[in-house]
Amino acid sequence: MSDESITLCTVDEIPPNTSKGFTVGKQTIFVVNRAGQFHAYLNRCPHLGIRLEWQPDQFLDTDARLIQCATHGALFLIETGLCIAGPCAGQHLTKLACHSSNQQICVTLPLSSA
Repeated sequence: MSDESITLCTVDEIPPNTSKGFTVGKQTIFVVNRAGQFHAYLNRCPHLGIRLEWQPDQFLDTDARLIQCATHGALFLIETGLCIAGPCAGQHLTKLACHSSNQQICVTLPLSSA
């Protein structure tokens, strides 16, 4: 089995220091634009396996410095997905390969996840 690259949106649809959620097949994912660098994750908290956002596209804390789980307040580093506070401290979000090409944001999903 190989991986599948999927185009999600244009880079302009995720301004710096914001996030956006997507549904790809049966998976929900989200992308964070941290000062022009894009980071993508499965939308699943390692604590209970639930979705992270409290409202559509709201994956960041109020300062847009960390990813935040709306249910239990767990905080994750944007660059690595490492949980630094909350019930799943030390665990990671599932990071996806993400890049921009021709002003498009693309992610790579394992075929079994699409």
